[in-house]
Amino acid sequence: MWTILQIELFKIFRRPRTYIAFAAIAAIVLLIQLALYVDGDSYVELMLQSIKDNLLFEGRIMNGYFACYYILQTLLIHVPLLIALIGGDMVAGEANMGTLRLLISKPMSRTALITGKFLATTVYTLLLLTWMAFLSLLLSMLIFGVGDLVVFKSYEIVVIQAKDVLWRYFAAFGFAAIAMTTVAALSFFLSLFAENSIGPIVATMSIVIVFTILTTMDLPFFNLIKPYLFTSHMLGWKGFFDKPIVYGSVIRSAILLLGHIGVLLGISMYIFRKKDVLS
Repeated sequence: MWTILQIELFKIFRRPRTYIAFAAIAAIVLLIQLALYVDGDSYVELMLQSIKDNLLFEGRIMNGYFACYYILQTLLIHVPLLIALIGGDMVAGEANMGTLRLLISKPMSRTALITGKFLATTVYTLLLLTWMAFLSLLLSMLIFGVGDLVVFKSYEIVVIQAKDVLWRYFAAFGFAAIAMTTVAALSFFLSLFAENSIGPIVATMSIVIVFTILTTMDLPFFNLIKPYLFTSHMLGWKGFFDKPIVYGSVIRSAILLLGHIGVLLGISMYIFRKKDVLS
């Protein structure tokens, strides 16, 4: 299994397009940080415009913790596309190059092969999130400094003391890793049915978009299925910035996402074991 994982990681990181995601995240994060550095205080003033007569804030709201939160809620909705670029290529790419049949002829089980490929996809996802965490959190702390975190929500403003913030970000990135791995599992599953990576990538993003729209629709029928859609739980990382944190809700979301991962991987293994590989 370890050998398969090493080979699959080598395949991933020898492709130039693999680094597009890392470059894209770096470019977006740096541009947001530049914008906040130049005009961040004006943005904060705009957010406080309707309540500044009733509340008095001491100190500077714009700091590294605030910048990181802003970056996360802006960027995490786009990361699934970057993950689908790799997940959708893991099996379909082999079929497209005509190497899939050669792979299954090797002295290894199909279960081991599919598990190794999925683990490599997961490692890529975690590395991408680690890169984003480094840029959005640590770099923001170096540029803007640290302080109390002010989170603007729909109906309230949450103020978290500086000493109580950092662990919340580590927990939030951990939850985001589960959410993004769910997207990786979906794109990986869809790659079993195609011989070109374009199809699984487009299908993955289409599903994410459709499910996201369904989660925003307030109709009785959709309200019944919302709790079971993985997109309803992908923003669960924001729960770590509530006061108090509703741990039950966060844990339920994490369990449901892990359930999706397990089901998608299990079905992928079953289908691949039965699959007639002709390419």
